[in-house]
Amino acid sequence: MTFQSRKLVYETKGTPASDGDGVKLTRIIGSPDLNMLDPFLLLDVFETDEPQDYIGGFPSHPHRGFETVTYLLAGRMRHKDNAGNEGVIVPGGVQWMTAGRGIVHSEMPEQENGLMKGFQLWVNLPASMKMTAPGYQEFPPEVIENETLDGGGQIHVIAGATDKGTIGPVTNVHTTPIFMDITLTDGEEFIQNLPESHSSFIYVIEGELGIGEQSSPLKQSTLGILGDGAGVRIIAKANGARFLLVAAKSLKEPVARGGPFVMNTRAEVMQAFDDYQNNKF
Repeated sequence: MTFQSRKLVYETKGTPASDGDGVKLTRIIGSPDLNMLDPFLLLDVFETDEPQDYIGGFPSHPHRGFETVTYLLAGRMRHKDNAGNEGVIVPGGVQWMTAGRGIVHSEMPEQENGLMKGFQLWVNLPASMKMTAPGYQEFPPEVIENETLDGGGQIHVIAGATDKGTIGPVTNVHTTPIFMDITLTDGEEFIQNLPESHSSFIYVIEGELGIGEQSSPLKQSTLGILGDGAGVRIIAKANGARFLLVAAKSLKEPVARGGPFVMNTRAEVMQAFDDYQNNKF
């Protein structure tokens, strides 16, 4: 390893919340504990096998000014939008939607029972791209590269590139994100370079992790923010671990929020509400 590993600087388990038509979830970024982590505006984690907790889904709603990332571990979700796009997100698959100047879409469960588990992440867009044309990057699991590690672990590479050169299918010049779903065996070590311009976090799906030389582990269902540095060194504790490693370039721009709209000024947010009410999306 040619760098000093980024250190764990903050941990949170988030706040219980609901959204859409009563979908129960845990809000981790965008919560009272953690308002944002530039450029990340929101991270919701949902995990329930009780149909009443997810069956209402997320009926049609608008977005402007940022990107939404939906990544599933279990269950199926159908999305539709007002431009005629439609598809089903399945476990291990991802939908990376650029809302840009405006889109109206719905995300509804494609199941009536069973486990629904996954994430929705909101990634800000720079001011110069907030009014860009909406678009999707959607990939089923079979077209997403998996890299096998020397110790038997595996990386599901959604965005960015591993140190060995495995590249995720999502392309994004706005924040050059890294998004990896990583599974490690008992005691296995994982090292990844990270651009120093990027904010980064880890979310532990299963097990416990050691970060750098720190002795206190990052535990299951916890998000850990990483500090500055050129990379990260992660070690799985007993029985292995699974986690997300996510990073993206900080935009360092003003943020004005209004529900489903994220712009740079309050006036731009009010304009978004006006445009939506006048069917300009």
